[in-house]
Amino acid sequence: MLSRLHKDWTPDRLIPDDSQIYCVPTSWAWARFQDVAIIASDLVNPKDHQDAIHLAPDNIEKGNGVLLPCKTVREDGVISPNHRFHAGQVIYSKIRPSLAKVTLARFDGLCSADMYPLDSLIDVHYLLFFILSDVFLDQAVKTDTRVAMPKINQAELNAIAVPVPPLAEQKRIVAKVDELMALCDRLEAQQQEQETRQTALARASLARFVDAPTPANLDFLFHRAFTVSPVELRKAILALAMQGKLLSQDSTDEPADVWLNRFSAVRRSKSLKSYGKIQASEIPCEIPLSWAWTRLGNIVLTSDSGWSPQCESEARSGNDWGVLKVSAVSWGVFRSDENKALPSGVEARPDCEVLPGDFLLSRANTEDLVARSVVVESTPPRLMMSDKIVRFTFPTDVEKRFINLANLSDAARDYYARNASGTSSSMKNIGREVMCNLPLPFPPLPEQRRIVAKVDQLMALVDQLETHLAESRTTATRLMDAIVTELTGRTATARMAAASATTTGAAAPVAPGTQWRCDKKKPQKSPWIQQNCT
Repeated sequence: MLSRLHKDWTPDRLIPDDSQIYCVPTSWAWARFQDVAIIASDLVNPKDHQDAIHLAPDNIEKGNGVLLPCKTVREDGVISPNHRFHAGQVIYSKIRPSLAKVTLARFDGLCSADMYPLDSLIDVHYLLFFILSDVFLDQAVKTDTRVAMPKINQAELNAIAVPVPPLAEQKRIVAKVDELMALCDRLEAQQQEQETRQTALARASLARFVDAPTPANLDFLFHRAFTVSPVELRKAILALAMQGKLLSQDSTDEPADVWLNRFSAVRRSKSLKSYGKIQASEIPCEIPLSWAWTRLGNIVLTSDSGWSPQCESEARSGNDWGVLKVSAVSWGVFRSDENKALPSGVEARPDCEVLPGDFLLSRANTEDLVARSVVVESTPPRLMMSDKIVRFTFPTDVEKRFINLANLSDAARDYYARNASGTSSSMKNIGREVMCNLPLPFPPLPEQRRIVAKVDQLMALVDQLETHLAESRTTATRLMDAIVTELTGRTATARMAAASATTTGAAAPVAPGTQWRCDKKKPQKSPWIQQNCT
């Protein structure tokens, strides 16, 4: 067959056995890419093809050959020369070969000069599958050492090794791959439907338990029909904590409204602003009788923010002064290493320095992270708040860690989402007035401390569960690899890489008694080569 692909083809152009990537049946041969496809460059002026369909690398999904919607040359505003291509050609993007962007053209048009139109000399679908395989990808990526814009040139592409079966077998392989891929699509759709239903069941069970945390409803959280994720468990624990359902109330605790009334008098004596009562429409859930709804600003003594001088791009060194980035307070724990060095010659502002015990909140960040808060358990000296970080101080008997939990709850996140300013989701702003008006469930002071301790205990258990699940997945992968190695003599990874070379002959029936060419020391011509290539 190969002798019919190129008129100047000779048997010595076959890849010798000692240079082959893996063993193939004796009826196959290893060839170079240039022996199975022709790079059909045909640069034309786009001005002469304004109504032609234009195909660019961005119009192809990576790794699966799916073609996305395309526009015309005119609509894309193409001005530089492009390749003309035709229906039936394979279009391969030469830039960033690791993305494996390739498709089979179903129409005529123009494609970017960063793509190769290919005329296939073997079954075109087999060629497409091969280019999508790991064996092709590994070779394409290895040839490139460019960093700024990885690409594969024509010489590198032409040198890639291709396993070539007889034409009839190529067609059988393509048919089998199509059949198996259709089965995979159906399985994937069923799996997605199952996961959707399981997620709905898990959320319904969590909602049921949060609404009524009884032993019977707790059993639903661990039903064998679905799995509640650690993320959802953490949310459920926080929701229960904010509704007073995590612990039983102690009748000897001083009611929250007694303390709030007493502290309100203290605030009036200091001429501090009073924030209005919570309206019924603002209350997201019921709370115990010993609790009270209040606003964040009504339990605050002082608030301030930092400053944002022009800083160095790198973090501060040693005990030099540094300015904290919002990422230092965005992830539930204080990250002191998220800072920028204060330039030499710029005088620091010690009043902005962060101290242990500070309650910090970001006023500007992405939609998901704006107004997130932390309590600083410990910190190295000489780190200052930026102007995007706000610090609140509370009376010493208020449990700041409870306020932090309340500020991270879903109810608080919903409040900030409704009141944030800014049109872009990548940068939202929360003013201090909005922060101070946040509705908070406020338990008796002793209960605040008990809730924090219980949440810490339960979150630690969830962390252990998450670690166990990750270890289980790793163990399952290793077990599968061991089983495959025992059965085939190769690891699952190696087996899958070899199989994906073209989704090889394993996808199509192999005749009994098929011989495999594996002798690296004594290359030999297969009967097929002798019959068809000499």
